Amino acid sequence: MSIKEWASRHPRLVMWAVLAVGMVIILIWSAKDVGLLPGQWAALIITTILLAGLCVWIISWGEKDEEKEA
Repeated sequence: MSIKEWASRHPRLVMWAVLAVGMVIILIWSAKDVGLLPGQWAALIITTILLAGLCVWIISWGEKDEEKEA
């Protein structure tokens, strides 16, 4: 199975990964001069990844409504 096939079968996981990477990059760039401890960085990054998953999950609610109408 190729990456394209896997991505087409799991679009929400792909969206989650792309959004999480983007959000973590923005987080690191924004907070680079704050002086956070490693544990604080880890907590922020994990929370950001979970938040990205929550965003994708909420966005998918609209897709389910569209499927019901069709």
